[in-house]
Amino acid sequence: MTPTSPVVDVHSHYVPHGWPDLGDACGGSGWPSLRVDSATTATIMLGEKAFRPITDACWSADQRLADMDADGVDVQVVSPTPVFFAYERTAEQAATVAGIFNDLALEITQQATDRLVPFCQVPLQDPDAACRELDRCIANGHRGVEIGNHVGDVDLDDEGVIAFLQHCATQDVPVFVHPWDMPTSPRLDRWMARWLVGMPAETHLSILALVLGGGFDRLPASLRIAFAHGGGSFAFWLGRADNAWHQRNDVVRGRSDAPPSSYVGRFSVDSVVFSEASLRLLIDTLGADRVMMGSDYPYPLGERPAGDVIRRSQLSEGVMAGILGANAIRFLGSPASS
Repeated sequence: MTPTSPVVDVHSHYVPHGWPDLGDACGGSGWPSLRVDSATTATIMLGEKAFRPITDACWSADQRLADMDADGVDVQVVSPTPVFFAYERTAEQAATVAGIFNDLALEITQQATDRLVPFCQVPLQDPDAACRELDRCIANGHRGVEIGNHVGDVDLDDEGVIAFLQHCATQDVPVFVHPWDMPTSPRLDRWMARWLVGMPAETHLSILALVLGGGFDRLPASLRIAFAHGGGSFAFWLGRADNAWHQRNDVVRGRSDAPPSSYVGRFSVDSVVFSEASLRLLIDTLGADRVMMGSDYPYPLGERPAGDVIRRSQLSEGVMAGILGANAIRFLGSPASS
């Protein structure tokens, strides 16, 4: 089929081809750095430890655009890689890091402003500083913000995070929530289980925090917020959450005004679930207008070609067109080609 709107990938990441020494800029040690291994490969380092091998798809606009063309993607939202959030650092350090990476992101996306849509990062541990950095970035050309799903033991229903999300709603800025800093243990350190189990659980937990912690009840319905990786395991276990809300209302209800299913429609998710059965569960549970195509490009656990499961599905033409692009255009808040 030929979509009637641009095909939009709402979930991709970048890594600059180097950045200033963060120890010099912020003080302290153990900061991320980039070890350049060849013209097209590098390794993200955390102190002296290798964190992740990457390729030039992370920093090269030309390579990114070529891959988008190969996958039939017109527009791509380009977000930070969560390892750079610096939420575990002081607010001042995190603000410095955010400023560095946000400015470097624009150097990548400004090479194709009609196709590459930059989302910024903020020092979420300090709501006032986060609002200041958001405003600076939006004025400079960023179109939205990616945040992690928690800051230490603080989840998305925290008063400070809610204040930041309210500011995003007031400024009409879309928010993309990405899991990070998953728990580690001997059981989770095998088979990339932190990514296979921890990431879905972390995202599920944070959606529940906005629901049961009364976050959605305190936020305006105008807030445009989306969760990565299909919202984790939330859609599959929504019935269990509703049952628990009714059966143990003395505990599970928390600060929420209504059962969890009542908040369906307050948030969107991406489509990075890798099977048609899972995609249909998202559509049936959350609504076809709340699912947007995402790929997690350019990382190996992402989907290539981007949108492949959507295109191979038996979805109706209208639903497919919405997920491939129209829903993301609404999420971004203005034509993605502007």
